[in-house]
Amino acid sequence: MIVQQQIEQQLQSRFSPEFLEVGNESYMHSVPPDSETHFRVVVVSSSFEGCSRVARHQQVYAVLASQLAGPVHALALHTYTAIEWEKREQGVKASPECLGGSKADQA
Repeated sequence: MIVQQQIEQQLQSRFSPEFLEVGNESYMHSVPPDSETHFRVVVVSSSFEGCSRVARHQQVYAVLASQLAGPVHALALHTYTAIEWEKREQGVKASPECLGGSKADQA
């Protein structure tokens, strides 16, 4: 859980989010048990006001550059302003099942 904690701390420090959820979804993929390679991030911050979705993602990628260059293979980003988050009724859809790697062979 070291990588997940690093991600949470860095996002908390940079964005001062009103809501932050970092989920390790590695178990859904073809990786060894207890891996920290696939994450889902939901971040709600006023820092995203006036920014496009691409610009928001670029901001997050910049903050997490060291993790993305190392242990993190995939990052599902959900970035919102407080107003957007409220309109979504404070929720996002679950990530789809992984069908890559050896999981596709099992189907």
